[in-house]
Amino acid sequence: MESRFQRRIRLAPGARLITTRLRPGLSVGPPGISLVVRRGEEGEGLPVNLEITASGEIRYRNADGSRMNTSGARELRRDAEEDLRDALQAHCDRLNADLERLGRMHEQTPSPDSIGYQPCSYPEPPPLPVALIRPSWWQDIWTPARQRVQQENAWRQAEHEEAYRAWEWRKAKFDAREFQRQQREDNATFDDPEAMQQTLADRLEEIDWPRETLIDFDLVDDFRTIAVDIDMPGEEEMPDRHWSMPAKRIKLSPHKLTVTRQHQLYRDYLYGVAFRVLGAAFARLPRIELALVSGYRRVTDPDAGDSPQRYLFSVKVTREQWERLDFDRLEHLDPVEAIEAFTLRRDMTRSGEFRDIKPFEPDWRWR
Repeated sequence: MESRFQRRIRLAPGARLITTRLRPGLSVGPPGISLVVRRGEEGEGLPVNLEITASGEIRYRNADGSRMNTSGARELRRDAEEDLRDALQAHCDRLNADLERLGRMHEQTPSPDSIGYQPCSYPEPPPLPVALIRPSWWQDIWTPARQRVQQENAWRQAEHEEAYRAWEWRKAKFDAREFQRQQREDNATFDDPEAMQQTLADRLEEIDWPRETLIDFDLVDDFRTIAVDIDMPGEEEMPDRHWSMPAKRIKLSPHKLTVTRQHQLYRDYLYGVAFRVLGAAFARLPRIELALVSGYRRVTDPDAGDSPQRYLFSVKVTREQWERLDFDRLEHLDPVEAIEAFTLRRDMTRSGEFRDIKPFEPDWRWR
């Protein structure tokens, strides 16, 4: 697949696709549930995996992945109904929250005032102090026992020192990377295209992308303009259902989204992603005064054997326009209305379907 621009960022998904669908697509959440249930009041914990089908039915599997037989599943439902229902309800709530999150990608967009390096501390704590064995009175007076305690303490101390040195080495590498990042973001993002690319990639990687996403871009007009192309999913990849928990059955119930709701979710996701990318560009690349952001989808042509780009929208935003937005109240902002307030190319039917458009091209004459 050819790109309009020279630079490319490949962003890995923060969450993977789920299997509780009839078709593959864009969603988040685990493919099932793993939990430990207790059989009776004094029973031992039993590891159980719950596989959820596209229709919401539950398949019970043992810890090794093998299918639980009918009698075992029946007994499990009888003895651990409350645990199973609690786990399924939590899973149901998480799936519905993830669905809503796809339409609210814009809410975590940074303010354009948050320019520059944000210090990060090494997240891993140092190893805990070693717990040495305190010899009892008889070990103190019996030489072989005392020597064994001393050897055990020496081994524990040596193991702790080795673990601490390894931790110090990892922390030193982390601090060195953070120092390089500080130098890059405080200084080089004004005039170094490689530093600008790395900084933009770092900021975009902070987004919890539900699918692998390609972002191509160019810096033009003496680094004052950035043009970005975003690889978007097709509408057929979007989730097409939400879930509920029946009152009297241990299962989930899928509910098909209306066509109108699917169109709305798709539109909100597209513009929410564009909003996040605009936010990253204006917040972390202080020299940028104009951003051109276009979204496209890849359509596989079986005859040609390639995936041509079909552009869905293209928006042009100046820094002055961007700074007028209220970033303290993004939860009340409609990403569609916000994008429509800028210079926008889009051909959308009344039913909410996108037609192909020609995207904006970077042009130094915009001034």
